Amino acid sequence: MYKSQLPNATNAPAEQATETKPVAEPKQEEAKVENKPAQQTEKVEAKVENKPKPRPRPQKERKNDNQPNPRPKPQQKRDQNKNQKNGNVHAGNNGNKDSRNRYREPDFEFDAIIESEGVLDIMQDGYGFLRSSDYNYLSSPDDIYVSQSQIRLFGLKVGDTVLGQVRPPKEGEKYFPLIKVSKINGQNPNVVRDRVAFEHLTPLFPQEKFNLAGRQSTISTRIMDLFAPIGKGQRGMIVSQPKTGKTMLLKDVANAIAANHPEVYQMILLIDERPEEVTDMQRNVRGEVIASTFDKEAHEHVKIANIVLEKAKRLVECGHDVVILLDSITRLARAYNSVQPASGKILSGGVDANALHKPKRFFGAARNIENGGSLTIIATALTETGSKMDEVIFEEFKGTGNMELQLDRKISNRRIFPAIDLTSSSTRRDDILLDANTIQRMWVMRKYLADMNPVEAMEFINERFKQTRNNEEF
Repeated sequence: MYKSQLPNATNAPAEQATETKPVAEPKQEEAKVENKPAQQTEKVEAKVENKPKPRPRPQKERKNDNQPNPRPKPQQKRDQNKNQKNGNVHAGNNGNKDSRNRYREPDFEFDAIIESEGVLDIMQDGYGFLRSSDYNYLSSPDDIYVSQSQIRLFGLKVGDTVLGQVRPPKEGEKYFPLIKVSKINGQNPNVVRDRVAFEHLTPLFPQEKFNLAGRQSTISTRIMDLFAPIGKGQRGMIVSQPKTGKTMLLKDVANAIAANHPEVYQMILLIDERPEEVTDMQRNVRGEVIASTFDKEAHEHVKIANIVLEKAKRLVECGHDVVILLDSITRLARAYNSVQPASGKILSGGVDANALHKPKRFFGAARNIENGGSLTIIATALTETGSKMDEVIFEEFKGTGNMELQLDRKISNRRIFPAIDLTSSSTRRDDILLDANTIQRMWVMRKYLADMNPVEAMEFINERFKQTRNNEEF
């Protein structure tokens, strides 16, 4: 009984198992295999389809509704920049104007060669920079780099005015480099290479007079034209006390030279001057105004003065006529004195014995060159300022000029301008500059004025000058 039942019992589940196994199991596996990719693709499709659609959560939807577009991720930003570079502005950005401008890179095209001009300043290592007059020839971001080989090739010196082609700086370069020299001091570079150095040129007395009584003349310039004429290559000094109108006189002289002698290159150098007077000069004088105001340090005054002098020398070497109007040589000497290292020998007033050598070299550079150009320097010197140092400086320069114009405080206190002390103002060898007839009449005039005091003499001359239109009539 048991035996017959057992096989049946064991067989029945076995049969069931064999029946179910091949049918059920593969079905599950198939379903597994079949459904997996199907679900994935559905998800991907859903992702792609639903990306722009808002999320189903109502709260979040409301939150995001009023917010501006989210900030782009770094990768997205990079792609956007690429697109904008290539001109494809709307790529991946629904034409949103704000973001288009925000991530836009500036469009600069440096294909063309730029021409630029500057005054050469050579460093100790042999290379140099072209300094800009906009920054008073001090170092600035606009400087142009000049290589050592170019300086050697063209025989360039400090103060040369170089015009040339410039290219934009490459990666790692700080300044625009000079790639081609077009002109040096307004001349062909090949001609300039063989020039004679300024120190070896022959100085002469001034031969040709500046006409200060022609166009744009004032009573000041007409009086100067007769009593203390200025020639090309003159080394003149205007000696004055404070508040006697020396700056106005310089301005009149500058405008008269610019109007009657356009061929002359004129520089007005203001050292230790008031800023408002610098602006006034720049606006009312035709000429290059280089200034170092009193709030700058002494070494800046000295540097500007040196580069202006070097520039003038280089122009004279190339045959140009140059005029420097310096206000004032006393303050320049003070700046040199404070920069000069102590030598141990000190003159009265606290002036170092060696400090006055350089301002003397500046003033002494004025000369008329034989068969060449000329350098004229008209400088103002301060006296009776109450400073012992100013007196010492003035005494040192007293005999070095070949033209002297004295201004008197007593005359200016009477509000008579120009406040010129006529009897003590004169030019050395003025017989070369004036014709014989004028000189004869001037001697008679001086004899007559010598008996009067300076105030009376100036009043007398002023009245006579106002009645006449020009010096010939006078």
